[in-house]
Amino acid sequence: MFTTSWCGYCRRLKRQLGSEGIAYREVDIEEAPDAAAFVETVNGGNQTVPTVLFADGSAATNPSLAQVRVRIDGARGSGVGGR
Repeated sequence: MFTTSWCGYCRRLKRQLGSEGIAYREVDIEEAPDAAAFVETVNGGNQTVPTVLFADGSAATNPSLAQVRVRIDGARGSGVGGR
C-alpha cells in the first residue's frame, strides 16, 4: 500500500486491514521517489493515496476494506496470491 504519513484515509485503511488480519507492506511515497512515480502512473499523474497494489499487478486508489477483500478473494480464487 502506498501512503503518506499525514494521510487520514491511509491511517483508516491500515487500521481496518490490521483489524481483519490482512497483511500488507507500506511504502511512504514521500520517502520513496520511485514509489511516488508509480502512484502517479496509476492515478493520472496525481499522487493520490492510499493506492493499493495487488499481487496480480492491478491497483486501486482509496479502496474500502470491502473492495480490498473482494480483490484478494478474487485473486485467491484464481490462483494468484493476494498478499
